[in-house]
Amino acid sequence: MPKDLRTFLDELKVAFPNDLRTVNKEVDPVFEITGLAAALEKRNEFPALMYNKVAGSDLPVLINLFATYERCALANGAPSVWDAIVQSTEHEENPIATVEVTRADAPVQQVVLTGKDALLSLLPITHHNELDAGKFVCSAATIVKDPDSGLHNLGIYRHQVYNEQELGYFVNPSHHGNYVRIRYEELGKPMPVAIAVGHHPAMLLAAAAQTARIGGEFEMMGGLMGEPTRLVKAITQDIMVPADAEVIIEGQIEPGHVRDEGPFGEYPWYYTGLGDRPVITVTGITMRKDAIWQDINAAHPEHNSLGMIPKAGSIWRNVRDAVPHAKAINLPMSGCARLHLYISMTKRADGEPKQAAFAAFAAEANLGLIILVDDDIDVFNEQEVLWAVATRFEAHEDLAIIKNALGAHLDPTAYDITHLKHGAMNTKMIIDATKPAPPTYFPKRALVPANVVAKMVPETYLEPLGK
Repeated sequence: MPKDLRTFLDELKVAFPNDLRTVNKEVDPVFEITGLAAALEKRNEFPALMYNKVAGSDLPVLINLFATYERCALANGAPSVWDAIVQSTEHEENPIATVEVTRADAPVQQVVLTGKDALLSLLPITHHNELDAGKFVCSAATIVKDPDSGLHNLGIYRHQVYNEQELGYFVNPSHHGNYVRIRYEELGKPMPVAIAVGHHPAMLLAAAAQTARIGGEFEMMGGLMGEPTRLVKAITQDIMVPADAEVIIEGQIEPGHVRDEGPFGEYPWYYTGLGDRPVITVTGITMRKDAIWQDINAAHPEHNSLGMIPKAGSIWRNVRDAVPHAKAINLPMSGCARLHLYISMTKRADGEPKQAAFAAFAAEANLGLIILVDDDIDVFNEQEVLWAVATRFEAHEDLAIIKNALGAHLDPTAYDITHLKHGAMNTKMIIDATKPAPPTYFPKRALVPANVVAKMVPETYLEPLGK
C-alpha cells in the first residue's frame, strides 16, 4: 500500500495516541477552525485537529498536524529532532526515482472537475487570521515545471482566493518557483501550475527543503518515504502530480496577469507581503472520493515547525561540508524556526566559526542571526546558548555585521537598496561565542564529574515529599 496522508495518520495514532483530536461539531472555515487551535495554544496544547463537518463543503479539514517538533520528527521516521535533521540531509543526498502510474491507479483523480465545474468554493479553504485579505491555500506543495529542463519543482507558497477560479501566487523572490515563473515570462508562455493538498508529510517536507538546484523534490520525497513517489499526468495541464495526494488544483499563470494580493499572517507572526502578484487561473480540480483537506495554522507554531527540519537539513549539509567538525545546528522557535541559527562545533582554528556561518547563509537566505558555540553547548538548550554568549563573546572582537544581503522578504524589517522602503534585503549578524582555538588558554567550565552524575539515581537519595 503506497504511503500517503492516511498511512501517516495511522502511524501517528500509534506513536502519539492523544495527539489527534476529532471535532464533530460543525465549524465555520472563517476563523473557527483556527480559533479552536489558537484557544488550545493558549493552554500550551498543540494537538492535530480533524474537523469532520465544515460549513459549505463536504470535505473534512485537518489542521495543526505539524505543530510539534516531535510529530515532525515522526514524519521523517526519526526518533528525535536532531536525528530527523541528519536524516533529512541523507534523504536529500539519496533520492529515489519517481514512478508514473495511470489515471485508473491514481486515487487523486477519482473525482475530476474541469472548466466551469472546477469551483474553489467546493473546497473548505480557511480564513486564518483576523486581518488576512481573505481565504488562502497555504498547506500545499505547489508544483511548477522548468520549461528548459522539464524538471518539476515543489515549494510551499501562499495562494489567495480571489474568486471561484482565480488564486494568487506568492513566492519568495529567491526561491526556484519564482525563477521558473520569470523564465516563462521571458518566453511569453503561460506557466502550468498544480497545487497538491494532503499527502504523506514527506511531500511538504521535501517542498520546504532548500535544494541546490531547480527540481529534485519529488525524488527527495521518495527518499523520505523510503519508496518511489507515484506520479500521474494532470488532467488539464502538462505537468505531473502526486497520484496519492488528497486534492489537486490545476491551473496556469498567463504572462503579465497580476492582481493585488495580501496581507496574510506569515511565519514571523506578522501580516506581511502586500502588492501585485501573478494570478493562477484554475482549469481543473481533482480529488479522492473521500478527500481530506489539509490546512496549516498560519502565523502559529505549526507554520514554523513544518519547515524547520528540512531547512535545517539543507543548512547542515552546507555547514558540515565547510567545517567537517561541526557538531549540531538548531533553528530555534524563538527565531521563527527560520531567522536565527545556532551552530555548535569543535573549533580547531580561529576563523572557522565564520566559515560555518557563511556556509549557512549561503544555504538559507532567510537567516539573519547566527550564534556559534563550542561543542560543550547544547544548541537545543537556549539557556546554554545564551550563557555561552554571556561568557565567551566580546562584541568588539566577536561580532560581524553584513549589510545589504539577500534576506527574508517577509521579515517586517527587511529593506530595499534605498533603505527607504520594504524589500528583500536584511542585515546579517554573526555572534562568535566560541572559545579561542587551542593552544590559547581559556578557563575550564565548572562541572561535576560526568561519570558521577551518570550514576546518580535521585530517588534513592531523596525522602518522599511531605515527610
